[in-house]
Amino acid sequence: MKKFMMAALGGTLAGAVLSTQVAAPLMAQETKQPDTVYQQLDLFGDIFEKIRQDYVEPVDSKKLIEAAINGMLSSLDPHSSYLPPKDYADMRVQTRGSFGGLGIEVTQEEGMVKVVSPMDGTPAAEAGIKSGDYITAVDGESLMGMSLDQAVEKMRGPVGSDITITIVREGEKEPFDVTLTRDTIKLTAVRGRHDGDTVILRITTFNDQTFPNLESSIKEQVKEVGGMDKVDGFIIDLRNNPGGLLTQAIKTADAFLDKGEIVSTRGRNAQDSERFNATPGDLADGKPIVVLINGGSASASEIVTGALQDHHRAIVVGTKSFGKGSVQTVMPIQGEGAMRLTTARYYTPSGRSIQSLGIQPNVVVPQPEPKPADQNAEDKNGKTSQMTSEADLKGAISNDSMSADEKKQAEDERAKAEEAAKRRLDDFQLSYAIDLIKGLATLAPELQGEKAAAAPAAAPAEPDATKKN
Repeated sequence: MKKFMMAALGGTLAGAVLSTQVAAPLMAQETKQPDTVYQQLDLFGDIFEKIRQDYVEPVDSKKLIEAAINGMLSSLDPHSSYLPPKDYADMRVQTRGSFGGLGIEVTQEEGMVKVVSPMDGTPAAEAGIKSGDYITAVDGESLMGMSLDQAVEKMRGPVGSDITITIVREGEKEPFDVTLTRDTIKLTAVRGRHDGDTVILRITTFNDQTFPNLESSIKEQVKEVGGMDKVDGFIIDLRNNPGGLLTQAIKTADAFLDKGEIVSTRGRNAQDSERFNATPGDLADGKPIVVLINGGSASASEIVTGALQDHHRAIVVGTKSFGKGSVQTVMPIQGEGAMRLTTARYYTPSGRSIQSLGIQPNVVVPQPEPKPADQNAEDKNGKTSQMTSEADLKGAISNDSMSADEKKQAEDERAKAEEAAKRRLDDFQLSYAIDLIKGLATLAPELQGEKAAAAPAAAPAEPDATKKN
């Protein structure tokens, strides 16, 4: 029986698939009073028949049983649930990277639907939905009292149709409505780009395409920069990444580690525990790495972050992650459905569980809220006002120590500094990470020189033939 090991938040992609959560076993494996179990099952049967016979309206027996199963599973934890055949099929499509919906990853918290993260390039992201928002109503109908599955069903609909959701957001005095247009969500798992000589890898999810996308993005960006020798370092942006397949998280962490443990999982039985180790080869060729996380970084994202942080391979920047440290196994069952069952906790290489705690960044850098346009002081030429320098004074004498080439270089550096200042306004966390990479790249040659000077004489090392290309 084929199983999927998931390290994703046990929520739902709104308008697309029901949560890939799963249900609990129908019967305890061990009990001191076996008769009690059968008595309780008899009780269930009695109640089921009473509902069928006496409820005020006719009921669908199949839906009633599915609701009972899902209730049993969801009572275990927020990430275990039953998947009817259609939802199981949708989940398998989702892991392949394409599905229909709004592009919102949601979970349920104290009876309310909470946004874990919007997905890049989706209607939700374009409409400004944020991690931590609460969805209280859909098209004017309250979601209070509904299960997560029922709430998601309300958010489903044909591609191209509009939906209005009511949002409650911290810092906003009143709830407000947001209208979105449902669309086909095509997830590009990794988007690569570069800022100067720094390669930025934005990983949005962990599906079947994540590691292949990562490899190709690194090769493409390194080529555009001019070769690995020209690269200052890498930024792995995992902000608002809700997780996904455990296997892809392991491959992603392995891409930047030469050796050592990546993650271990420990289930109810000791024999079910597993340990996953890195293989030789580093796609970043030892260059400095900064990992960006925030409160929307969950599960598989935390596995990657924890592995790189514990091995001191990366500096983690941003805000504390979501804190989901459990693994779900999706188990096909009779009738073409499946159940998503929490089967293990995962632990980072240092042995820490981040369940309900999250990963604390090495450097905490909150993302400032963007200022309204009218708060940015501008002069009559439309430029942001700044302090006056010597060069701005009337009649200031020129600098006679610089050649024309040096003056041009100084102007180029000034332009780069102004561009960096603009970037800080657009994305302060990313800008901080880029500056950090540049600082590490500047120090790297000196540190390597110090290490070489301090090291005792030794025979030349053999070349490493196992490096990944």
